[in-house]
Amino acid sequence: MTVRPNAVALSDVETALVSLAVRAPTTLAPATLVAVGLADEYTTMDSPIGPVFVAWNGRGVSAVDAAGNPRLFEERFGRAVGRPIRPAAAIPPRLERALARRLAGDRRATLDLDLRGRTDFERAVWSKALEIPRGEVRPYGWIAAEIGRPRAVRAVGTALANNPVPLVVPCHRVVRSDGFIGQYSLGGPANKRAILATEGLDPGELEELARTGIRYVGSDTTRIYCLPTCHNARRISDRHRVPFRSAAASEAAGYRPCRECRPDSAARAA
Repeated sequence: MTVRPNAVALSDVETALVSLAVRAPTTLAPATLVAVGLADEYTTMDSPIGPVFVAWNGRGVSAVDAAGNPRLFEERFGRAVGRPIRPAAAIPPRLERALARRLAGDRRATLDLDLRGRTDFERAVWSKALEIPRGEVRPYGWIAAEIGRPRAVRAVGTALANNPVPLVVPCHRVVRSDGFIGQYSLGGPANKRAILATEGLDPGELEELARTGIRYVGSDTTRIYCLPTCHNARRISDRHRVPFRSAAASEAAGYRPCRECRPDSAARAA
């Protein structure tokens, strides 16, 4: 066989390639699984109710849970989503900034959520909860009506109880249809009150309104009525504030619903 003068024997090439080989880092495979959403990482972050676990993958934030025993959290997560999860040293900087902005009430902050395996109804409920401004609350019936399911008030409550990313999806801003604070999946009613208080609300005042049957507040100058925590309602001075027990009573008195808090949505719920 004739070999061309400048040709390199195949065995020489193979030998050179072998000498270039390096072992892949042991972290490469797990990191790749996280990046494509086949596994998750988690760590803790501060919140208004103390440290919480936050889990994420390349598709977005996948869980928020009360910080406690890491092993138990990993077990709960595995049962709920069926993916492996491992601790991380820190939240990725971009994700951490987006989380901080969202928890501070900036609804414009881009924050992806990994809600795979959830129903369309649950997604609709959580998406509507994301529209509630910081420092305001809405009743379950408001969400039910706003998503076109006015008779599904109980189902809305169940979906909020199953919210995998509380604080991020602010289910703490949804209260019972009778105005009382209600339950909260991330530590119960006491935590819900604490979070609302950090957002500038007075939970005691809210429940006093509920006890007295006041559901709406109108302004005798604008002739507009709102849900009590609407930022428009909170600007009404005492001398011009008119309480109402129902939307029907408000409208019978010649008031029209606020276009921002849409109090008539709550009235449509069964």
